[in-house]
Amino acid sequence: MRRIHVGNALSAFGLGFTVPFLYVYVAQVRGLGSMTAGVVLAVFAVAALVVLPFAGRAIVRRGPRPVLLAALVTAALGALNLGLANSATTVVLSAAALGAGQAVMQPSLATMIVDCSSADTRSRAFATQFFLQNLGLGIGGLIGGHIVDPDRASSFTLLFAIEAAMFLVLVVIMATVRMPHAPKIGGDAPQAKGGSWKQLMGNRAMVQLSVLGFVLFFACYGQFESGLSAYGVEAAGISTSALGTAMAANTAMIVVAQFAVLKFVERRKRSRVIAAVGLIWAVAWLAAGYAGLGHSSQTMATAAFVSTYALFGLGEAMLSPTVAPLVADLAPTGMAGQYNSAFALVKQLALAIGPAVGGPMGASLHGPYVVTFLLFSLGITALALRLGRRLTPVQDQPSLARSRVVAQGGPAPEPVAASA
Repeated sequence: MRRIHVGNALSAFGLGFTVPFLYVYVAQVRGLGSMTAGVVLAVFAVAALVVLPFAGRAIVRRGPRPVLLAALVTAALGALNLGLANSATTVVLSAAALGAGQAVMQPSLATMIVDCSSADTRSRAFATQFFLQNLGLGIGGLIGGHIVDPDRASSFTLLFAIEAAMFLVLVVIMATVRMPHAPKIGGDAPQAKGGSWKQLMGNRAMVQLSVLGFVLFFACYGQFESGLSAYGVEAAGISTSALGTAMAANTAMIVVAQFAVLKFVERRKRSRVIAAVGLIWAVAWLAAGYAGLGHSSQTMATAAFVSTYALFGLGEAMLSPTVAPLVADLAPTGMAGQYNSAFALVKQLALAIGPAVGGPMGASLHGPYVVTFLLFSLGITALALRLGRRLTPVQDQPSLARSRVVAQGGPAPEPVAASA
């Protein structure tokens, strides 16, 4: 588990070097224009949507580690070629390889965490993963911002080379992992008879969780760098420096709050925790509405806008030990890879559609934009409570399994025959 967490941190660290600067690199440094840069950004999402349906089956059949190693090598080659590319075709193909590798890493690492954890430790394991990912992205972006120079293409080549090196270091680390087989929560899901998508779609709880997941990612993550930032600049008059402060507040809230909320989350029903996140995000959208529509001073508008991102971070910290472990607990034995890949596919769909819908609305339809996503947040609460009725008591609150074992005091004693 320690090796897996180190791998998560290193991969996020490498991504933090390049992701914030990809548009500038393609459009300006390589002189390929904004249209090509937009295509490159879209290729990341398209590549993920293409490979994820096959990744789950490969993880089930081959195991998560071989699939992860192949994804890491593919991503390393894509990153290195991207740093050396001069033509639009080479840039797009390199971005496709990098995007496909990144997409397959997510369910592979998640499945490895499932296999190396038990029901008692799974929430903490996924919380640690999310914490390290955000920490790695933040540190990588900070260091990368000091290395990069728009006037020197070689500085960008160095960034992509560092990213490729991080992936290859991760290959070495993951090759040393010895995967155990961790037990699942007994009796929560039927045994798998096959790895088909039809079987997954027959799991009504998983279907409801996927719908809920789409709304979660669409209403939050899909708005961070598109609709919400456009709304802040156009409606609230937020400066670029204040926008950077808001993003930093989001990451800082996650880093500070992650383990503070973990004990609270572990003792509550998962469906209730997700429902509470919907309410917190509704308050965040109200703060955004005040920032852009409240006709307050610029200082108050900036403070409200930064608070919006911070409240989103608090919700994310509550979701990380809740949603991913629930996906694992809904999966029949041996099917965690398929379920993780399906949920990653839902996430990618939301992240592809979210900016396309939220971007134009945030830039021009300020009032309808806030109201729409306020209603989406309240919808999260309603969908979470509905999902809770579909889950078994132990799926919804794994701590019940531990309390039952304590209450029973171990196995019952053997009966003793009566003497004659």
